Amino acid sequence: MAVAVEHLLNPDVSRPARYLGTELGAVHKPWVFDRHQTQVRWALTYPEIYEVGASNLGHIILYNIINAQPRQLCDRAYLPAPDLSAKLRDTDTPLFAVESRRSLKDFDILGFSLSYELGATNILEMLDLAQIPLTARERSAPDRPLDHPDSWPLIFAGGQTATSNPEPYAEFFDFIALGDGEELLPEIGLIVEEGKAAGLGREALLLDLAQVPGVYVPQFYAMAGDGSVHPLRPDVPPRILRRVATPIPAYSIGLVSYVQTVHDRLTLEIRRGCTRGCRFCQPGMLTRPARDVEPEAVVEAIEKGIRATGHNEFSLLSLSCSDYLALPGLGMEIKNRLKDENISLSLPSQRVDRFDENIANILGGVRKTGITFAPEAGTQRMRDIVNKGLTNEELLRGVREAHRQGWTKIKLYFMIGLPGETDADVVGIAETVRWLRQECQGRRRLDFNLTISNFTPKPHTPFQWHSVSTTEFSRKQRLLQGEFRGMGGVKINFTDVRISAMEDFVGRGDRRLGAVVRRAWELGAGMDSWWESVDKAFAAWTQAIEESDLTWKYRQVEAGEWNLFAHRSDSGTPPDPDSPLESPEFPESAEFPDSHPPAPNLQAALPWDHLDTGIDKQWLIDDLARALEAATVPDCSFEGCSHCGVCGVDFGHNVVVPPLPIPRFEGHFQPPKERAQRLRVHFGKLGDMRLLSHLDLLRLWERTVRRAQLPIAFSGGFHPSPRIIPANALSLGSTSSAELLDLELTEERDPAVVLAQLQAHFPATIPVYSVTVVPDRPGVKSLALTQVLEEAQYSIGVTALDGEGVAEAVDRPLWLGWVAQVLAATTIELEHTTKSGKVQWVNLRDRLVSLELRPPLGSEDLGVTLTYRGSCRNDGTLLRPEQVVQMLGQVANREFQLGRIHRDRLFLQEAAV
Repeated sequence: MAVAVEHLLNPDVSRPARYLGTELGAVHKPWVFDRHQTQVRWALTYPEIYEVGASNLGHIILYNIINAQPRQLCDRAYLPAPDLSAKLRDTDTPLFAVESRRSLKDFDILGFSLSYELGATNILEMLDLAQIPLTARERSAPDRPLDHPDSWPLIFAGGQTATSNPEPYAEFFDFIALGDGEELLPEIGLIVEEGKAAGLGREALLLDLAQVPGVYVPQFYAMAGDGSVHPLRPDVPPRILRRVATPIPAYSIGLVSYVQTVHDRLTLEIRRGCTRGCRFCQPGMLTRPARDVEPEAVVEAIEKGIRATGHNEFSLLSLSCSDYLALPGLGMEIKNRLKDENISLSLPSQRVDRFDENIANILGGVRKTGITFAPEAGTQRMRDIVNKGLTNEELLRGVREAHRQGWTKIKLYFMIGLPGETDADVVGIAETVRWLRQECQGRRRLDFNLTISNFTPKPHTPFQWHSVSTTEFSRKQRLLQGEFRGMGGVKINFTDVRISAMEDFVGRGDRRLGAVVRRAWELGAGMDSWWESVDKAFAAWTQAIEESDLTWKYRQVEAGEWNLFAHRSDSGTPPDPDSPLESPEFPESAEFPDSHPPAPNLQAALPWDHLDTGIDKQWLIDDLARALEAATVPDCSFEGCSHCGVCGVDFGHNVVVPPLPIPRFEGHFQPPKERAQRLRVHFGKLGDMRLLSHLDLLRLWERTVRRAQLPIAFSGGFHPSPRIIPANALSLGSTSSAELLDLELTEERDPAVVLAQLQAHFPATIPVYSVTVVPDRPGVKSLALTQVLEEAQYSIGVTALDGEGVAEAVDRPLWLGWVAQVLAATTIELEHTTKSGKVQWVNLRDRLVSLELRPPLGSEDLGVTLTYRGSCRNDGTLLRPEQVVQMLGQVANREFQLGRIHRDRLFLQEAAV
């Protein structure tokens, strides 16, 4: 049976529209098992709140791909906000998938995105809310088929952290999906479908899945004393291959959220993988080879996506968009095609050395998006050590061009704590910013927004053997704060050192950390990357570490375990890759006669060595040696092969699209402001749409108008907006069949045609009843809808409460008497506090036009339905439903409870009707 969640989703819940599951692009497949329709039920579960998860491109792509498979159903679930989490627990309601509102326990497969080292605590929170045991061992019933009533879903994780080092989280998952999921997940679905048809037990099904390249089943492997992982049985592979897929832009289209999300735009991937070789960058190592998307597919997806979604912004996504050589030509082509539609383009952090006038024209316009560059380090020496491939001259040229093209604020990313970094390199960040401002002087001051993060070593990178010191992080942050003191026009954001410490401790750990992760969750760790949770999270992680007897290991993170560059400076040579290591980890009481602990044996086993990402471990060791010499390695997409080990049969080769001809720039969008016609739309807001806020409703209208391709006029000013003018905001939780809204168009359109277009693009819960022309009187423009609104009529459900606040039945004559008393009164005052804090007394009776008790409808529980007509002017003179209930309370001298609210009609000034 479906989870009874409807009574939980109400205006008491923050932003309830995020849990509706009826967004544009949501897929609703029949739940009932049928050999032609549904055989395998998936739930893709994103362990962050909806606004983060619903805009994640990977989440959208995999959701669309699975639902495109025959006999596969895919729903979604997200980490509930704290208020809904509390309601779920208080009512013993399991966490549900948003489309079907079914308990997550009812699905065959739950897939979690694990893209962040500390995200596992959110996964445990979701499993607990779903009332599912947390570990694979607790869920295990080896011989029980998946569709047995007492069987649990298969729980798996994918994403960057899962692919990089799943060992700290291995005990929580039945299997791990390594690498790209576009081809892997359909293969998993087929295996599960066949296994269910054959009645396979859980263990046999997992053994079949373990034969699929890219599927890692932790229960078939064990950890050795040195932290390495080895098979427990001969019929599973000793190393598990990372999967590689070609991006398909068409699957990026969909899921247009009702609420504003973190990335509230159409996002398309133009290049997957990066071969720049930045030595700190884990995504650059784990996504090789680089694969460019054909420009024709990108253009087609953008045009189709903009029309289908109604977004007014799209983003082209890649780890390094500037390395997509077709970007200038492709971007200009798209810009020219959409120049009359107020569509803007944004790009993630770009290579500053490839920023030029063409890219500026693509990004610029009326709604110019922000611009971000990532120098990473403040000195040339440090940029060479990390293989950034950027000179001071290239940095200045790109920043100067951005300033010349009209950007007055630029975001820059830097890191501190990098291997080999000195105080001079740290101070170099401030000196670089100061130098850029001096060199880019002009009529408009150039300001910078700096994000300075703490470097944390990542598995599968040349710096994976490095150790950081959080004590040094704090000292260097203070050093930089002193350097920037007094420098105007610069805003600095530092990453919290405590978050970096936890990331480093967990990110390179082994299976022993599973107990730490679980205990940290039990102590309240969750949403650890959110600033408002960091104090609670840090305390939880610290206590969990102490209880696990791993405090000595965490203290190495605080003080710095060892430093490759320190060893090199002592001996003059890099550490010997084959030198022995006395102990891979040092007890708390360890003392070292030299100034530094012993360097690690670079050939020693690592907890992630059983994962075949394609990168040869010896190549990482060799590249580390090159870093010690500040030697750079060229980008193998454009120059010679660097012999990292990726290219071949298993992973493919780099695919590079050559540059395209750059079309002539046809200019930026100029918002049309002249109104040729005003149309008045009468529409409703029914069902679940009552949970949509007024601002979210306006955003829905803007997107619908764009999808309907109506020639909307725009306001003036620096940020022109479409002339979509509602009569009055409807309170959250209320329904209506009387909403009015004006559309101002630049061309005259047949109202009947506009009506049909709007009806075709709105959901049934936003019915559009009529569209009429609002004529201008000769020589006089018609007044705005907000100016002519006078009154509104509502139907409200009201229940009488007894002395203890419990609903009770009251005879109809008593209700009639209370209504009569309200109507007979001349003064019913209410204390009102203005926005400025001033207290006023308002006579509500002056605002009431009529009030009547509606005839009984047969099944109204214990309450009644009242219909009233009252003031509804946008100058603040209005009578709200809750104020009518307060009026009843005053005359009856008792408490009442307001229930359902429906707006029946809006009344305009007679001359405006």
